[in-house]
Amino acid sequence: MKYKTVSWETDKIRLIDQTKLPRELAYLDCSNIEELWHAIKHLIVRGAPALGVVAGWGVYLGLRESKAKTFEEFFRELESTAAYLASSRPTAVNLFWGIERMKKVALDNKGRSVEEIKRRLFEEAKTIQKEDENLCMAIGEAGEELIKTGDNILTHCNAGFLATAGIGTALGVLYTAHERGKRFHVYADETRPLLQGARLSTWELSSSGIKVTLICDNMAGFLMKQGKVDKVIVGADRIARNGDAANKIGTYSVACLANHHKIPFYVAAPYSTFDLSIPDGSHIPIEERDPREVTEGLGRRIAPEGVEVYNPAFDVTPHSLITAFVTERGIIKPPYEKTIKRSS
Repeated sequence: MKYKTVSWETDKIRLIDQTKLPRELAYLDCSNIEELWHAIKHLIVRGAPALGVVAGWGVYLGLRESKAKTFEEFFRELESTAAYLASSRPTAVNLFWGIERMKKVALDNKGRSVEEIKRRLFEEAKTIQKEDENLCMAIGEAGEELIKTGDNILTHCNAGFLATAGIGTALGVLYTAHERGKRFHVYADETRPLLQGARLSTWELSSSGIKVTLICDNMAGFLMKQGKVDKVIVGADRIARNGDAANKIGTYSVACLANHHKIPFYVAAPYSTFDLSIPDGSHIPIEERDPREVTEGLGRRIAPEGVEVYNPAFDVTPHSLITAFVTERGIIKPPYEKTIKRSS
């Protein structure tokens, strides 16, 4: 892709500032861990795979100036940095996956000097980023067979290159199919309240030459009834062992509608998004965000002052509504209790 959502630039993390799209393509440089925490919390960087990459760079960023003399002292600093990063957002498991991976590198090299451990943490962060680029390509390869010329495809939120270090997950499947000459049409849900579909997915797809039509979230069912949707493909932020999948709020509604209209519903995600430590979706923590995202989400107040607001950022789609998962290891079909474990 011609844009890099996350990159390391000499001594800082450079991010596309997704809060400014589509009005402006701007970048934010994070030179310390506090700036990165703010970028994650306020959705300057977002998307489960991208957060896994940012976690790697963030751990290194928080420790590169460490003056620790012993491994024990250094690891205490690492755990403090990791806990701080982890407090930024609770749902996307990739964030915690990236942090734990960096901890393991430190523990595996505890007999080396602190400076050598820092160097190895830097190399691991680079590896995580490169792996994400490669697995996005692999997800695209695995999923493009699901796309046919003439398809009308619905997507929700944004699971493209803005959500990863590579070409994306759900949208990565579409980019790969488009690159291979398939021509199709995408409907993008606006994705209230922060409009990731309207602001990000339409910008990505149109700038990549893919025909896209923006719809309000509550239009999806009517389009399906009219026969205008052939399949749905979305990303995920955490997938339980039984295949229940958390994704941006509104995904569950789309899955129910697709099931009623007998439309295939696909979830594209890397294996780092599968959390095999939890049995089902009831164990996935759901982030609740600032009420002002709902009452002032369009740039001005749209609700009465003081009105009560419930603003969960994610919902959980039961595995029974998911036709298949598209991963870097191929397409996974039911029964998920067996096939997810077999593919892990």
